[in-house]
Amino acid sequence: MTRFSVGDHVRWNSEAGFVEGVVVKKHTRDLDWKGHVHHCTEEDPQYEIKSDKSDHIALHKGGALTKIPKSG
Repeated sequence: MTRFSVGDHVRWNSEAGFVEGVVVKKHTRDLDWKGHVHHCTEEDPQYEIKSDKSDHIALHKGGALTKIPKSG
């Protein structure tokens, strides 16, 4: 399983196509996110990612993310 760290640049597939952003937080305990409980553990964390193109923050498991090189 791929692990990510705060500051990693990642890509994921959204309803609108591929999005890129930076990991801003790693969650290892269950959390309430926008009215839904998301299950997280040390072995299966979820990551908060800030989109490169907007202020949107997404929450995803590592399996949905691909690490990419930082541009610029």
